Amino acid sequence: MIDFKNISYLKTGNPKQQFAFELLTKNKILENLTVFNPILVGTIPINIDIENSDLDIICCFENKLDFIERIKQLFEKESHFAIREIAINNQESVVANFIIEGFEVEIFGQNIPTELQNGYKHMVIEDKILHSRDENFRLEIIKLKKSGLKTEPAFGLLLGLNGNVYEELLNYKI
Repeated sequence: MIDFKNISYLKTGNPKQQFAFELLTKNKILENLTVFNPILVGTIPINIDIENSDLDIICCFENKLDFIERIKQLFEKESHFAIREIAINNQESVVANFIIEGFEVEIFGQNIPTELQNGYKHMVIEDKILHSRDENFRLEIIKLKKSGLKTEPAFGLLLGLNGNVYEELLNYKI
């Protein structure tokens, strides 16, 4: 089992994972976010990314306004910087996007510990599912993503999940 809270696993991964490690390390992105307990989540860590996949970093804030201010201080100068506040499942959330060295980065913050956020929980269960299946399953997920499906619906389709696949995945038993 990979310790997703330490990005060193990316150093020996595929070329995109290695590039992600270099980009995050060189630009001190996670280091600068340490106070928010950042975790890289999404498709790149579990090797199901497609060409336009971004680097998704989740964070936990105690004070939303302080978080927004810190994100602006750190990244406002980056290309295509945008930040917005949204509610997800009645939870105040902040999403910042920017491009650094030609790579899109998304920083997502909530007042929920990062290991308890759905982005992290989905990635961990998806990784377990991928390890319980063969390479064809992983390639089929990528194929579905390339056809326009989001990650969780792609898993839901291949696993035959009904209803809200985002919720069903959280309860999936391997």
